Amino acid sequence: MMPLIPRDRLVALLDAGRAQHVVIIGDAMLDVYLRGDVDRISPEAPVPVVRVRDTKLALGGAANVAQNVAALSAGCDLVAVVGDDRAGNTLRERLEAGRMESRSLVTVGRPTTTKTRVMARAQQLVRFDEEDDSDLQQADVDAVLAAVERAMPQATAVVFEDYNKGVLVPAVIEGAIKMARSRGLPVVVDPKFRNFFAYRGATVFKPNRRELESALGAAVDLEHPAALPETFARLGVEHLLLTLGEQGMALVSSDGVVHRVPTTAREVYDVVGAGDTVTAYLATMLAAGATALEAAIVANYAAGVEVGKLGAATVSPDEVLEAYDQHRTET
Repeated sequence: MMPLIPRDRLVALLDAGRAQHVVIIGDAMLDVYLRGDVDRISPEAPVPVVRVRDTKLALGGAANVAQNVAALSAGCDLVAVVGDDRAGNTLRERLEAGRMESRSLVTVGRPTTTKTRVMARAQQLVRFDEEDDSDLQQADVDAVLAAVERAMPQATAVVFEDYNKGVLVPAVIEGAIKMARSRGLPVVVDPKFRNFFAYRGATVFKPNRRELESALGAAVDLEHPAALPETFARLGVEHLLLTLGEQGMALVSSDGVVHRVPTTAREVYDVVGAGDTVTAYLATMLAAGATALEAAIVANYAAGVEVGKLGAATVSPDEVLEAYDQHRTET
């Protein structure tokens, strides 16, 4: 059964979310979709020829978290690196067009991470990536930390969004968490396998179950959570929010309490971007004064809306409230 949150409390949190300012640190990328038709095979090689009909650009990675925060009408600073290239300029322009700050982007001597997907009849035929995912050099690390420090005075929450592209190295993680903790800010982490155990002091740590079990080298049994204290000792975080696919989410606190948050999705068209929506809502709701459980419940409603849309999409507070009302009516 879904843990309850009163409607007036939900409305108050969503309203308070508009006054927040989230600093998002991590790997931003530009997603490019080339859509077209296939009606023949190439005479040069046994591959389909795609006649491109349109091109779509979208913000990906940490930039998608930023636009989800913006969809809440909250402010945000995206601390990420881009190259001195066309993709970097495009990413910057799209942030500004979406009423997001681009001042915290750091230009470095590597290409902007760009993922290009070739699509035909809604099917992806191939994806090619342009990126350098090695760890940042020290001078770039210093520039990123300087950008974090400049953004902190406005911050009411901090997000780490890791896609293993080299921005979130230990020095950046530890320096930014120290700044956040000194200001008493909630910290939400969406980790990947690099530096998995470097986020000591985080408020909510949000791996999926496979990522957590891979990092721990052991299965996580939520029905018999005797091993959870050892897990928290290794991670050094306050709460774990495990995404469980069709089973929803589980919020596990360092005191061993486990709350199940079942999915509220009515129809699932596309799960791309759902994790970014959860991260954005978690951070903004915590900043607005929600408990970890309340933030997880609100984020879960937002995810249920997002998966009903095609591609990485944003979710507005009005859509969350509508989903809440529909769910309460049905139950």
